[in-house]
Amino acid sequence: MQFQQLQYFVAVAETRHFTRAAELVHVAQPSLSQQIKALERELGADLFLRARGNITLTDAGEALLPLARRILADADTARHEVQELVQLRRGRVRLGATPSLCTGLLPDVLRAFHDRYPGIRLLIEEGGSHDLVRELARGALDLALVVLPLPTPSPALTTVELLREDLVVVSSPEARAPGRDGRVVDIADLEGERLVMFRHGYDLRELTVAACRSAGFEPDFAVEGGEMDAVLGFVRAGLGLAVVPRMVATRAGHGLRVTPLARPGLHRTIALAHRSDVAPPRAARELQRMLLER
Repeated sequence: MQFQQLQYFVAVAETRHFTRAAELVHVAQPSLSQQIKALERELGADLFLRARGNITLTDAGEALLPLARRILADADTARHEVQELVQLRRGRVRLGATPSLCTGLLPDVLRAFHDRYPGIRLLIEEGGSHDLVRELARGALDLALVVLPLPTPSPALTTVELLREDLVVVSSPEARAPGRDGRVVDIADLEGERLVMFRHGYDLRELTVAACRSAGFEPDFAVEGGEMDAVLGFVRAGLGLAVVPRMVATRAGHGLRVTPLARPGLHRTIALAHRSDVAPPRAARELQRMLLER
């Protein structure tokens, strides 16, 4: 099995078209087809069902695809690791984070990292913890900031707890202060309040909804489906309340009233995750160190 054959196989699997796959990998279509057939002979199984205008994966092809992607990703990581050994003067770090962490935690850390290593490109992917875990597992990210516990615990990942953050209630200063005394809010006080809610798959959505249900009621949504910036904007406009991390509320500042939750409150645990079977590239390890020492 040759590395090049796996590249050709993944290209065909993703385009479902031999000619377009050949253009993607810059090779003549007959050469690509010959390499795919050679790979099939070596594996002893057809990888594609070929019909006019319709290319689909066989069961064997479906089984090979995630493994081939991981092999290609690992090879790509190896190339970058060697390049980055030159005193961290160039390279890249692929970091995943939830949108709230991109708003609250990362700006200051990434600025410090960029000041120290200006030649390192920072590639940031926003997503929920579930999506980031999947991207880590397939080799598309070097590191990810995720919320614990993970939605699907994975023995293939190593996680290191980074911080435990309080959640607070934000509202428009022009609206009535939430809670009974305006100084703290019980989860039960949110019953009957109109909430601005994040989209499905957002860790904060799941945490807030679970807390409301534990208090014996279903939350009432005024608006739902937004990302962090949209949610904060809707709250500023007076559409409702939102439960957000304290770090985000502090950073967002202007146009928001911030009210803490009464004890025991709500908290979330942030962890730094990477694949257990592959060491992060050197530049990623340096960013990891800076995050842990922040």
